[in-house]
Amino acid sequence: MHTVEQMLSSHPQHSGDADELARTVQALLACAQACTACADACLGEERVADLVTCIGLDLDCADICAATARVLSRQTAHGAEVTRALIEACATACRRCGEECARHADMHEHCRVCAEACTACEEACRALL
Repeated sequence: MHTVEQMLSSHPQHSGDADELARTVQALLACAQACTACADACLGEERVADLVTCIGLDLDCADICAATARVLSRQTAHGAEVTRALIEACATACRRCGEECARHADMHEHCRVCAEACTACEEACRALL
């Protein structure tokens, strides 16, 4: 059992499917890390000007995923309407970032890995909704 799952299932006000919530939080954290690393790797490429859009979407997606993971980890005084909107926004950010990274995947391995993480995270968010 991962730390995320242990923390979510041990919360005194836990309700719902801790496994699915934990999978989503783990996908969010993995995506945030992949997007941060991809943006940094893009900055190290020779033709960085060709990757400006990718870098911007990477950084936005990383921030949105990290914020969503933090909000989903809070189970006390849960605001379902705001949480739902955040998850939807996160799925959209992951879709856009994944599409952009996929455009560069044949030239940059870091973009391929990031696109996969974004797709997995989008799917996890949509499943949680």
